[in-house]
Amino acid sequence: MLTVVSGTSEAEVLCGLLRSAGIKCAHRDTEAIDSPLEDFMAAGAQEILVHQSDLEAAKELLPEQ
Repeated sequence: MLTVVSGTSEAEVLCGLLRSAGIKCAHRDTEAIDSPLEDFMAAGAQEILVHQSDLEAAKELLPEQ
């Protein structure tokens, strides 16, 4: 796991950035979904996943926090 972002839109943007740099990426719901709509749609925090071999390069692309 690279990082956790606030939602699906942010996850898509970050994965797009990673993919443009040649890093394969995926995202999934975290265990901590706190939306009342969680039974109806994906909502809440998303984990950003990359291959272990790409982890350091991916960290360098993360925006400053």
